[in-house]
Amino acid sequence: FYLTPPQVNSILKANEYSFKVPEFDGKNVSSVLGFDSNQLPANAPIEDRRSAATCLQTRGMLLGVFDGHAGCACAQAVSERLFYYIAVSLLPHETLLEIENAVESGRALLPILQWHKHPNDYFSKEASKLYFNSLRTYWQELIDLNSGETTDVREALINAFKRLDNDISLEAQVGDPNSFLNYLVLRVAFSGATACVAHVDGVDLHIANTGDSRAMLGVQEEDGSWSAVNLSYDHNAQNEHEVERVKMEHPKSEEKTLVKQDRLLGLLMPFRAFGDVKFKWSIELQKRVIESGPDQLNENEYTKFIPPNYHTPPYLTAEPEVIHHKLRPQDKFLVLATDGLWETMHRQDVARIVGEYLTGVHHEQPIAVGGYKVTLGQMHGLLTERRARISSVFEDQNAATHLIRHAVGNNEFGTVDHERLSKMLSLPEELARMYRDDITIIVVQFNSHVIGAYH
Repeated sequence: FYLTPPQVNSILKANEYSFKVPEFDGKNVSSVLGFDSNQLPANAPIEDRRSAATCLQTRGMLLGVFDGHAGCACAQAVSERLFYYIAVSLLPHETLLEIENAVESGRALLPILQWHKHPNDYFSKEASKLYFNSLRTYWQELIDLNSGETTDVREALINAFKRLDNDISLEAQVGDPNSFLNYLVLRVAFSGATACVAHVDGVDLHIANTGDSRAMLGVQEEDGSWSAVNLSYDHNAQNEHEVERVKMEHPKSEEKTLVKQDRLLGLLMPFRAFGDVKFKWSIELQKRVIESGPDQLNENEYTKFIPPNYHTPPYLTAEPEVIHHKLRPQDKFLVLATDGLWETMHRQDVARIVGEYLTGVHHEQPIAVGGYKVTLGQMHGLLTERRARISSVFEDQNAATHLIRHAVGNNEFGTVDHERLSKMLSLPEELARMYRDDITIIVVQFNSHVIGAYH
């Protein structure tokens, strides 16, 4: 099908969301001006999720992208739950006590998070009680463990990721008398999800990453040009340290079978993920849970097989790698995105496209036609398009949408080709997945004046 520009726009803008941080949120002037986010599905239903929230009992803002595999159940659960675990991990002892006392005496709870959600960002009401009970057990343990020290953000992030993954595993082992919930917790545990989360508080930016979504900083150099700084590392076969880590955790006899065809045990692309209990539980435990589980679970091919060469589980961890960065006035924005974006675009291009979008200033690259036979007509077309791009007010009000437009529609000259965009967006569901992955992007814009004042 050929889509008209308005049709293309309505597809691209369907899931866009923007949030502007109030100038003064009552506690401090924020280093975050706001954020734009968007998603473009390739899978039906989409397996990516996104989350953003302001921490109400501590300072800071949380933003994250989650990429599910073997279904969307795990990504959905992690997108709803992880920020609560992080927020609770950051709370001081007396606040934890206040919250526990309120639950104990049936009083209203202090709100912990203010969510910033698109209407399409679903929350599963059926599981909320179960999720709350697991979270409460966690904060009760934090109260008992209290050492009086304030929690370090890095430690809070690592503890929250590991604890949530542990709870996902436990809930599936315990099961639930309600058959709907029982099936839900099993689906969550047997599917998987990667997570890339940012916590911004003043000039302190922490990125906690598990898997192969990425965080990238857009930096404006003194001459006005843009550069990209990586704030996460992919946990996959391309990362030598990660391959080494996996090998160190298993006997030498398994060295040849651990990573095959660039996948963990020849099956899984990311080397770290939530859920995916097929790569974590013993064979006995897998069999016991599946046998006692609901019938739908037996019909699912994914749950039945045991990975090949499965001798010394766990092979997979949800523990994140945490990178801390002190924001500088030249750090203008942060991009969090699932691998659907990075498969199509280089981070340097991402930095330039978002930077130019946010400032409205284009540094025109000289047109490179190396290796191409370009006719005068094509050259004229390129220059006309370039002129139009400068003169036209941006059609996108959202930086994430602007980036998706480029990711899907860029031609070999790095400009958006409407015909290509139209073709890519009109692919039927079963074909779309062959050409691209789900794309989820959050672009966070920083307040340089506030960051400058900190320094």
